[in-house]
Amino acid sequence: MDFKQIEAFVNVVRYKSFSKAADATFFTQPTISTHIRNLEKELGVKLLDRKSRVVEMTPQGSKFYKYAVEMINARAQAFDALNDNSENIGGILEIQTSSIPSVTFLPSLLAGFRTTHPGIQYYVSVSDTQTVIDNITERRGEIGFIGEKINSSSIECTQVAVDKSVLIAPANYDIPSTINLTDAIQYPFIWRETGSATRRTFEQAALKRGFEKDEFEVAALVDDMDTMIRSVEAGLGVAIISEKIASSLGGRMKTADIKDFNEDRVFFMINLKSISFSPAAEAFSGYVKASMNVK
Repeated sequence: MDFKQIEAFVNVVRYKSFSKAADATFFTQPTISTHIRNLEKELGVKLLDRKSRVVEMTPQGSKFYKYAVEMINARAQAFDALNDNSENIGGILEIQTSSIPSVTFLPSLLAGFRTTHPGIQYYVSVSDTQTVIDNITERRGEIGFIGEKINSSSIECTQVAVDKSVLIAPANYDIPSTINLTDAIQYPFIWRETGSATRRTFEQAALKRGFEKDEFEVAALVDDMDTMIRSVEAGLGVAIISEKIASSLGGRMKTADIKDFNEDRVFFMINLKSISFSPAAEAFSGYVKASMNVK
């Protein structure tokens, strides 16, 4: 077993594809396949299920994956310690993020960090909050960004940003700049998927005020922020999104504050407590805390 085999396995798991893993690591696909085949032969187990278009881990692969990540991180830390050069950090940093951080504060953090560490390459996976938590727990990424605080003994949760949610509506809707829930539910809603923290927070606030989920007319469920915004712009219905995102739309649609839902949205950086960071993740975590004035 050598590190090239282990890295090949970890990257195929990250990208869920042999070809994407090859592109990201500048190897050929046959080389990646050979490394993993030899690793499976040495371990005496099948690590990956290749039957579907998306490559997934077998149960044995899931068990091995966390150790594989630890071995790669430990090697990187050893080289970093021996070189005694924290400015020369490189490698692939995998980040899991929910949709709002991905289009608000995260891009500038990625750009700023890479000016200091040009050897860094990012793999950014955008999903909903629950998927980010699940992926971090399963070690598909060292650092995640989500829109709600979680109480977990295994996950460290650090507040990094604050925003609020607003209602956006098509330009031809007769909606005032401030609206209450009773009036808002007269319009068809475009919702994010069930794992969305924005949706969950809004529904919880509505339930507290005596509204039921079935009182909201649902025009569509989407799993992509851009699709949701474009659907609102096309006149399909209204939606709840980040004020920061709404302010970047350039007047393409109407924006309204919701009287009954004016709580601040707080965003967090998360990571597993039980693992050792790679040098890249450790440096990036410190950069985020410094940039966002985390105390």
